[in-house]
Amino acid sequence: MAVRRGILALALLHSLTCRVYAADVEVLALFGERAMLRIDGEKHLLRKGQSTPGGIRLLDVSTEGASIEIDGDDRYYPLGVRVRAHHRAPDTEEVQIWRDPSGMFRTVGSINGLPVKFLVDTGASSVAMNSAQARRLGIDFRVIGEPAAVMTASRLERVYRVRLDTVKVGAITLRNVEAVVLDGAQPDSPLLGMSFLGRLQMANEGRRLTLSRIR
Repeated sequence: MAVRRGILALALLHSLTCRVYAADVEVLALFGERAMLRIDGEKHLLRKGQSTPGGIRLLDVSTEGASIEIDGDDRYYPLGVRVRAHHRAPDTEEVQIWRDPSGMFRTVGSINGLPVKFLVDTGASSVAMNSAQARRLGIDFRVIGEPAAVMTASRLERVYRVRLDTVKVGAITLRNVEAVVLDGAQPDSPLLGMSFLGRLQMANEGRRLTLSRIR
């Protein structure tokens, strides 16, 4: 079905439930306290105590193998031996955002429970909004904010640094998100910057931007 022009964005939400599957695990190489693992064909170089994005953790390394934790079950894996282990994949929250006709990623969401229309901006270090938007959201930035100055594309701007209780886009809600309020009319739309995006996994696939988080 064709997407009608003029629609700013469509966000498709996917709730992926936990699933149990057999993971192929192999210890490929050992480097002191690090190990190169191959899990379902994908290589991961982990230091002792680190985990893969899927939650498989390297517990210890010896000269002949590695101890690995999968779903709370500790097991020793000899070097060069492929073992099939049952693994419960973690729940993932995912949002897909589509480019609008102007080529920008825009999506609806909320700040502190109140609705907003975000412009996704990976060049912005923080979530950002203008003073009128902050007042509509009940953010008394002159009282709770920390005065500062930032360089925008055109000039030095006075801002107030604040902390947002919640920022939500689709199924993804993050708490205690850093934001800045610009003392003026810019930006036109609240910017969904890296203080939110940087806490997620992002995949830019041309017309579609996928945001995801493992719970």
